[in-house]
Amino acid sequence: MKLANVVPWGRSLAEYQAMFGLSGEDLNKRILGCGDGPASFNAEATKQGSQIVSCDPVYRFGAKEIGRRIDEAYPDIMAKMEQGADNYIWNSLGSVAELGRVRMQAMKEFLSDFDNGYRQGRYIPASLPSLPFSETAFDLALCSHYLFLYSDHLDEVTHLAAMRELCRVASEVRIFPVISLDGEVSKHLDSVMATLSTDGIDVSLQPVSYRFQKGATEMLVAKAA
Repeated sequence: MKLANVVPWGRSLAEYQAMFGLSGEDLNKRILGCGDGPASFNAEATKQGSQIVSCDPVYRFGAKEIGRRIDEAYPDIMAKMEQGADNYIWNSLGSVAELGRVRMQAMKEFLSDFDNGYRQGRYIPASLPSLPFSETAFDLALCSHYLFLYSDHLDEVTHLAAMRELCRVASEVRIFPVISLDGEVSKHLDSVMATLSTDGIDVSLQPVSYRFQKGATEMLVAKAA
């Protein structure tokens, strides 16, 4: 993995709550954030007393290195957001500029927390489909904007292996969104859900309140038997 290839984009605790329907009770559980990148979810929730572990391959780099990459990538990301603005709903975030401000604020909070959180074991350099955690180490695993969104980059086999691994380390798994980058339901979703069901895992699609990418209105919930 090369840091120059990473596209860092961080989301806040409030966005996680909306994306995954997180209740106050949920935030009292042992939570794994898989693929969190430079999100401020861990930093914010930890301040409120939650037990959060985030894993992402980018955590092998230091805060200064990640911060430099954020600064390098930010203008390109914003330009692409401007070009694709029609694919998003701007009710809560009124403009691309406001989106950039919110995302940068989240990433700065992550950076300020990263070194201390890394020492505490809250940030683990790891990635799907192989995680360095024991079975049911967590009550809840969350995966945002990775599985299913990148269906043209990750094949069905990879999706299934990743879902099985998440179900191994957590009693409940929530994935958002279940649409791909083109705004259509992932081509892998039905087959992955069917296979997980055959494995004895309870799978369902549940509505969420989060509204940003058009068509992204549901999360996948998987619960081990």
